Amino acid sequence: MEKTKQQDEKEPSAVSDVGAWGMNVVSSVGIIMANKQLMSTAGYAFTFATTLTGLHFGVTALVGLVSNATGYSASKHVPFWELLWFSIVANTSITGMNLSLMLNSVGFYQISKLSMIPVVCVMEWILHSKRYSKEVKMAVFVVVVGVGVCTVTDVKVNGKGFVCACIAVLSTSLQQISIGSLQKKYSIGSFELLSKTAPIQALSLIILGPFIDYYLNGKFILDYKFSSGSILFTLLSCTLAVFCNISQYLCIGRFSAVSFQVLGHMKTVCVLTLGWLLFDSQLTLKNIMGMALAVIGMVVYSWAVEVEKQSYSRIALAKTSLTEEEIRLLREGMENSNTKNDELGEAKA
Repeated sequence: MEKTKQQDEKEPSAVSDVGAWGMNVVSSVGIIMANKQLMSTAGYAFTFATTLTGLHFGVTALVGLVSNATGYSASKHVPFWELLWFSIVANTSITGMNLSLMLNSVGFYQISKLSMIPVVCVMEWILHSKRYSKEVKMAVFVVVVGVGVCTVTDVKVNGKGFVCACIAVLSTSLQQISIGSLQKKYSIGSFELLSKTAPIQALSLIILGPFIDYYLNGKFILDYKFSSGSILFTLLSCTLAVFCNISQYLCIGRFSAVSFQVLGHMKTVCVLTLGWLLFDSQLTLKNIMGMALAVIGMVVYSWAVEVEKQSYSRIALAKTSLTEEEIRLLREGMENSNTKNDELGEAKA
């Protein structure tokens, strides 16, 4: 009976996990495809990435405001300085990534993104004393090699680009770790946390974004001529961003920052495949081998994490049963002691 109850409890949880992850993959791949059409020279040439991110968070903040006003989600208190600190780190991550892409080659940009997995592992070990099994480390290595094989081509780097890449990697890793730690620290849901941080990020990025974009591409957003197509794809991008942001917070809250990074490279595989199907991008044998290796690594990682969870649960169960045994022995000892005291009292009488 107890096993059946535990299985019944695990099934909805597993379905929710798959749903959160599915939402993240679909929305992330969708937003990349929409942005490719919106920002490429073959599309609408809207080259204002930082400002567009500000609009993404603006729509997300609006959805959160409506949700709180209608009572769909409850607002919990989180100190403003923590929200401000988190928003600064997140905005630094966005700006750093854009600058890294502009100053470095695409190959080095991909390497810097891949380096986030070991950086997150090290940061979680430093900040939360978290340790990983040999199986998890092996799976992470396989994923990194696989994605590296299918994405990294030319590798060129300069001093400024290297500094921007380092800042981007550190701030992105810290931001993703902070999402999980803030949710646990204040017992707040993923959507509630997002609805608190989104307005701060939106305001700062919409104000500073146009100047950052001007530095990146030498164009000012007020000079851009919007068309009905560019407006449509901007709205589509903002809509998909709401689901992408929500699912990111959900996934990190349910899994971990490392799992989010590792399984997140499934999106890279999907983007390469869809690029080949929809945009006539080349897909070489090297790409296919790299994607296959990355998928194998993700499967091994999922297995390793499950094995790690089971071992932790067995240790916790052993500790619990030991404590119960000690309590039982202690109670028996107390009862025997009381019986002896009663016998001595009768003897004295």
